Amino acid sequence: MIDYQQLNGLTLAYIGDAVWEVYVRDYLVNSGLTKVNRLQKRATHFVSAKAQAALIALMQKDNFWTVTENEIFRRGRNAKANTHAKNTSVQTYNISTGFEAIFGYLKISGQAERIQEMADWCIQQVEAGRTNEFNFQ
Repeated sequence: MIDYQQLNGLTLAYIGDAVWEVYVRDYLVNSGLTKVNRLQKRATHFVSAKAQAALIALMQKDNFWTVTENEIFRRGRNAKANTHAKNTSVQTYNISTGFEAIFGYLKISGQAERIQEMADWCIQQVEAGRTNEFNFQ
């Protein structure tokens, strides 16, 4: 098993992006959506940088993360990416990278139950409209 402490925040985010995307896709298909165009459009409510930044704000507000997860978030957020943010501010993009890093850390450290708990919580927040409380650019 790879030691997550040896990986930088961007590598954790790379893995975490895929983990979160699979949970969202699984949720949407199991919700009865079957047309690809509708799936893609609906998925953006969960996987866009703005949505992920809003989820981080809710995690902070609700204290829905561990000390270690908060540290991993900061590591991902502060990582220097060579890519540019698309359709969002650099700050929002960096926050979303931190969000993805948390999922990457949980996957690499073998915390399947916590991944499920966090994914379910995040999906519930989006579905309840709580991410609309924030206006990330």
